[in-house]
Order: sequence, then C-alpha cells, then structure tokens
Amino acid sequence: MTALAMELDHVVLGVTDLEAAARRLENRHRLTAVPGGRHESAGTHNWIVPLGDAYLELLAVENEAAAQTSPFGRWVLERARGADAWLGWCLRTDDLDGVCERLGLEPMAMERGKLSWRIAGVQRVWEDPSLPFFIQWDVPDDQLPGRAGGPTSASDARLSALEIGGDEAAVRAWAGDLPGSVRIVDGPPGILAVAVAGAAGVEVIRG
Repeated sequence: MTALAMELDHVVLGVTDLEAAARRLENRHRLTAVPGGRHESAGTHNWIVPLGDAYLELLAVENEAAAQTSPFGRWVLERARGADAWLGWCLRTDDLDGVCERLGLEPMAMERGKLSWRIAGVQRVWEDPSLPFFIQWDVPDDQLPGRAGGPTSASDARLSALEIGGDEAAVRAWAGDLPGSVRIVDGPPGILAVAVAGAAGVEVIRG
C-alpha cells in the first residue's frame, strides 16, 4: 500500500502551569499563547500558540484526581511532573481511515465547542515518543487551531522545523512520507528541538 503524505499539525509541550509556561514562551521566544480548552475526562487543559498551518500545544494537568483515573492524564502527570517536557508530535491527514487500516489502529472521535476531530495512534506514542500520532480535522481549513489568531511578537511566525530523536527507518515505517520540516536524528527517542521562524528570526525551543 502506498504511504500517505502527511502535514505537521502540532507539537505538544507538557507543563505544570499553563500561564507560567506561556510567560516563558513570550519572554524567551517572543511567542504568544492563547487559552485553549479542557479535557475534563482526563483532568487536563491546554493553551496553544497559533502558527498558521500548525501550532504548539501547552498541556497541563488541571485536576490531578481526574488525571489519575485516565491513562492519558497519568501520562501527562508522569512526563511533565516538575518541568516542561515535550510529549509528542502530530501529523495531519485527510485519510485517517487509510492510516488506521495500514497500521491496525482504531480512530477516536473528539470535539470541543465548534471544533471536531478524530485522532489515532496516541497510545503507541506513549510507548515510543519518537513516533507521531495522527489527526484528521472535521472543520474547514480556515478553522484549524493554528489559524485561530492571537498576537505574537514574532510576526508571521510559522513552525518551520522539528528535530526528532529515534530510528529513522522505524519512524518512516510508522508515519509514511514525512513532511520536509521533520528531521530524524540519532538521539534519545522523542522531540529534541522545535524551530519557529518569522519576521523576528528563528526561535529554537528545546525541552
């Protein structure tokens, strides 16, 4: 079966305090985060940094008791306890059913307000953070979270590059054709660096 081309949708940064993390991004990298929403069943909430076709997601535990009852919530608790940590990266597709058929995955439908989407592969990422998970948005392109607006000092900022530690053959076997902005290097599995380019220059964010 031919591998499907993917687009980089977002990267997830686990933090302990959303507002404090947003201030750090503003002070260090001239990037502005805007409030996102809550995932009540997992006890988590998020803010995002809109970057056009993609975005950064700041994810934190809001209700620890609820998080302890959810595999996703426990994962965030464990990975982001006490310090910021890159949790995962997501590729966008227009054929999530084809991706799921190829990899033997079951998609999960989600929604928040006017946004609705389906995701797949998240549990595999818990085991190997070098691998992406997949998303298909059920909204027009102009309503994607990365285009939600919000001021940023790094004008015209775009998510320009992603450096992933891991086995390149294994990542490509899982993901199919990778976007040109994604580079796989030898190193600990997972996100090593995220580059955001704009009129103010290139900001490199490390975990």
